[in-house]
Amino acid sequence: MWIVAIAWIYVVVLMAATEPTVVAGIMTFVFYCALPLSILFYITGAKRRRRRSQTPPPRKNADARRESPAQDMDDGGGDGD
Repeated sequence: MWIVAIAWIYVVVLMAATEPTVVAGIMTFVFYCALPLSILFYITGAKRRRRRSQTPPPRKNADARRESPAQDMDDGGGDGD
């Protein structure tokens, strides 16, 4: 699918280059290339997003690294330690 998208971008860039004004060229590129390809990639990525949302997030190992409560306490010295 990537090769088709790249070929389509190439075609639309050539179309945009032949437009009489720069604004028309930009609008041609946006409306014939950027917008349709973004919609296409959004639709084709739906399965991947659905699969990613159904899998539970990896659990973090809480026991692996615990800080001692003494590190959180302020010694009251006022020197910022």
